[in-house]
Amino acid sequence: MDNTFVKPSPTLDLTRVMSPKSVAVVGASRRMDSVGGALFKNILYSDFQGILYLVNPKADFISGVKCYPTIAAIPDPVDLAIHVIPSSAVPDALRECAAAHIPGVVVISAGFKEVGGAGIELENEIKRIAEENGIVLIGPNCLGFINTDSAVKLNASFAQTMPKQGNIAFISQSGALCTAVLDYAKGENIGFSKFISMGNKASINEIDFLKALRDDPLTDVILMYIEDISDGREFIEIARQITGEIPKPKPIIAIKSGRTSEGAKAASSHTGSLAGADNVYDAIFMQSGALRVETVDELFNYAVAFARQPLPKGNRVAIVTNAGGPGIMATDAAIRHGLSLSKLLPETEEKLKKVLPATANIHNPVDVIGDARHDRYEAAIKIVLEDPNVDGVVVILTPQAMTDIKEIGEVVANVAQGMKTAPWSAKPILASFMGIVDVSPGVRILENAGVPHYKFPEAAVRSLAQMHGYQANWLSRPRTEYKSYPVQKDLAAKVFDQVKSEKRTYLPEVDTLKVLSAYGFPVLEHRFAKTEEEAIKAAQDIKFPIVLKIVSPAIVHKLDAGGVVINLQDETELSKAYRKMIATANALVGADKVWGVEIQQMADKGIEVFLGAKRDPKFGPVIVFGLGGTFVEVIKDVSFRLAPLRELSVKDMVKESKAFKILSGYRGKPADIDRVEECLTRLSQLVTDFPEIQEIDINPLIVYSRGNGARVADGRIVIAY
Repeated sequence: MDNTFVKPSPTLDLTRVMSPKSVAVVGASRRMDSVGGALFKNILYSDFQGILYLVNPKADFISGVKCYPTIAAIPDPVDLAIHVIPSSAVPDALRECAAAHIPGVVVISAGFKEVGGAGIELENEIKRIAEENGIVLIGPNCLGFINTDSAVKLNASFAQTMPKQGNIAFISQSGALCTAVLDYAKGENIGFSKFISMGNKASINEIDFLKALRDDPLTDVILMYIEDISDGREFIEIARQITGEIPKPKPIIAIKSGRTSEGAKAASSHTGSLAGADNVYDAIFMQSGALRVETVDELFNYAVAFARQPLPKGNRVAIVTNAGGPGIMATDAAIRHGLSLSKLLPETEEKLKKVLPATANIHNPVDVIGDARHDRYEAAIKIVLEDPNVDGVVVILTPQAMTDIKEIGEVVANVAQGMKTAPWSAKPILASFMGIVDVSPGVRILENAGVPHYKFPEAAVRSLAQMHGYQANWLSRPRTEYKSYPVQKDLAAKVFDQVKSEKRTYLPEVDTLKVLSAYGFPVLEHRFAKTEEEAIKAAQDIKFPIVLKIVSPAIVHKLDAGGVVINLQDETELSKAYRKMIATANALVGADKVWGVEIQQMADKGIEVFLGAKRDPKFGPVIVFGLGGTFVEVIKDVSFRLAPLRELSVKDMVKESKAFKILSGYRGKPADIDRVEECLTRLSQLVTDFPEIQEIDINPLIVYSRGNGARVADGRIVIAY
C-alpha cells in the first residue's frame, strides 16, 4: 500500500528573507501616522543591523534617509522589499523586485482576496508573479513580521512596539490580533524570537513558516492563531516533526478560530478563508501533537510554562501555600486536569515538621500559614523538591501584612535558577502570587528569573497539567506506522467501475458489501434476490431467522422507507414481508428503480458501533468512529482522524469515544476491540485507495465478546467522478 499522500510544497529558504542584511520600504512616507511612515520609523528605531533603503518618487529624503524613485534605482542588492502602496500598484512593483532579483517581499497593503471580486484576481496575479520568479511573498493584507535576533533586530511591521527578545515564536493570520498580542505580551513581560503576520497567505503560509521555525535555534515554543490550514496532511507531517521527532522538540500551541458556524462565516469574510469543519481541525491538531486552546490567556499561560521550565517527568504535583483555601483550589484543579497530589515521604514530612510552626500543615498541600516569610518558604520549597515522589511544584502566595513579597519572589527565583545543580534537577516550578498591585514587586522578580507566574493558582495547575500531558501522551507515546492488509483491490475497483458506467453516485448495500468484502471486512452472510422465489431460496441457504432489506439506488435510508424487516422466522413470514416491502418501494420510487431485496443472516446481539468516512474537500478523507445504531446522529459520540491512520491513531480513536467504556466491559464481558481497530484500519486503507469515495457508512458494526469478532450489518457508499 502506498502511503505517500502528501505532496510536500517546495522547501523555501526563508533565512535571507527573515534575517535580511538590506531592506527596502516601498511607499515610505514622511507622515509618521501613516503605515508607510510607521514602518520606516519602526525599522529605524528598532536598531536594524542592516542597510535601510526607502522608495518614494516624491521625496529625496525622509528623516535624513535617502529616497529612491524606484526599486530599480537602488544601486545595491536588496534582500527584502516591504510594499506599503495601493493594491493596484503591487503587481508592477513586484515585477520590479523580480527584475532586481530581490528574494523576499512583504505586501502590507490590503484590497486583495479579503474584499472579493477584483481583489481575488489581483491576489492571484501577485501570487503568479512571485512563484514564477521564485520570490518569497508574505501577505498581502498583513502586519509584517518582527525578528528580535540581536544580529538582526528588524521590526518590519507597523505595530507600535518592538517586543523584547525571547524564545517564543508567534504566527498569526490576523494582523489586528497581532497588535493586541504584542501589547499583552509587553504587559506580561513576555519576549519573542519571531513575530509573524501571514495575512491572506497568497503564497507563503503557516506550513512554510513552521518549516523555518523548526530549524530556528532561537525558537523553543511556537504559538499560532489561524483561521484555516492550507494543507492538513502536510501540516500534520511538519508539526509532528517539530513537536516530537526533532532532537529538541518544540511545543506548538494554537488557537483555531471559527469553531461555530457563525465564527466560520466570520473567518471567511475576514480573510477570504474557507473554514473547514471544526472536528476536522481537532483531528489535525491531535495527529500533529499541537495543543489547541480556546483563548489568548490560555495561549500565553501555557507558552510561558513550556518556554521557561523543564517538563515534569510525572504527574505528581506538590503545592506550597500560605493559605488553606487557595491550596484546596489548586488541589481540586490538579485532580480535575489529570494531575495527582504527591504523597510526601515520611522523612520529607519530618523535615517540614522541624522548620514549620506547629500550626502548619506538613502534608501536601503544604501550608506554611499566613505569617510565613521568605525563610519559611525557602525551606519548605527545597524540602518538597528533594522528595522523589514530587514531579513539579506550584508555589502560592496570598499577600498578608507580614508577607515579605519581594524576598519570597527572590527565594523562588533562586531555587528555580539553581535547579541544574540541585538534587531536584529538572522539576518545574510555577508560581501564583495572588493579586495584581501588592504582589507586583515579587512578580517582576519571578518573571525576570524565568519562573512562570499566574494571577490565580488554577491557571498555574492547568499549565503544569498541559506540560505533563505533552510529555506523557505525546513525547513518550509509542511510535507507530501505517498498517495495511492484503486486499482484493481489483474486485472493489470493478464495483466502482460498474457504478460509474451506470452514471450512479450511490451504492446500495448490496454493492457496498461487495466492496467491503473485497477489503476483508467481516460482513454478515447475505444474498441478493430479484424475485420472491429467489428470496426464499436464499433464506433457505442462509438459514432462518433472516433479515429482509430493500435494494434500490433511489432509497438511501431504508429504515425510513419501510425497507428493513428483521427476525423473519420462516418462509411464510418472508413471503408476506417481501410482498409488502416491494409494493411500498414501487409506490415510493417506481418499480424501475427497485432492483430487488437482500436476504441477510440475522446477527446475534452485540455492541453496535459506527464506522464512517467523509472526504473533506480541503483535507481529504476523514475517518469517524463512535456508538452506532439508528440514533448515531443524535448521540454524536464520535471521534475523528484524517486518513491514512497510524496504528496509535486507531487505538486513540476508539479510546476517545464513549463506546470505549462499553467495549471495555462495563457491566459485561470485554468486547473484541482488536477487531474494531482492524476494521478502522481497513476503512482507512479503502478510502485512501479510492479517492472517488465521498462518503461511507458502516452502521452498525456489531461487536462481540473478546475473541469472537464483529460483523458488518449495514453499509452505504457515495462516490464522485
